[in-house]
Amino acid sequence: MARNERAMTSAAIAPELQAILVALDEADADAREVAAGLTEAQGIWREAPGRWSVSECLDHLAKINAVYLAAMREPARRAQQAGRTRRRPARPGVIGRWFVRTMEPPVSIKMKAPSGTEPRPAPPLADALAAFLASQDDVRRFVADYGHLDLSRVRFPNPFVTGIRFSLATGLHVVPAHDRRHLSQAWRARRAAEQAGTDAARPR
Repeated sequence: MARNERAMTSAAIAPELQAILVALDEADADAREVAAGLTEAQGIWREAPGRWSVSECLDHLAKINAVYLAAMREPARRAQQAGRTRRRPARPGVIGRWFVRTMEPPVSIKMKAPSGTEPRPAPPLADALAAFLASQDDVRRFVADYGHLDLSRVRFPNPFVTGIRFSLATGLHVVPAHDRRHLSQAWRARRAAEQAGTDAARPR
């Protein structure tokens, strides 16, 4: 999404959605910074078996964003057709706020990556970064297309937990929180790779 287009979109939406866009921009900058200057070997290096590399953290984020948006789009389209326009701020309810908090670093509740969202093994760093940034733009397009809806009341099925439904507002707040969770993990992976020195030239 071009910078001018993004600025025009931000100017037309509610403050809480603008805050989400700002958080997406911050995550983009953080992702670029965590990848900057790494060799390909460092980008795919794992500190230990079962740990993720920088590129794997970014790849996982791209996959999660895609799965969430896929689950959110159809309910949003139906709400748009039904004329369910904004009546209240797009904020999560009590359970939604709790779930968003569980995504934030430092991690207090460890979760296994849902099936189908595990990162590709050692994806090229540039490819993983590009996939993540593209998925972030998809979230921005969702806000631009559907930010006028009553997002706190329109619900979508949680793609990872059968029988659980979140509001679209919760889904949008989950994305930047989950970004921060795994970008923090990516920074730990980067520091470990840098500390390993020449050993990082041998991916694990």
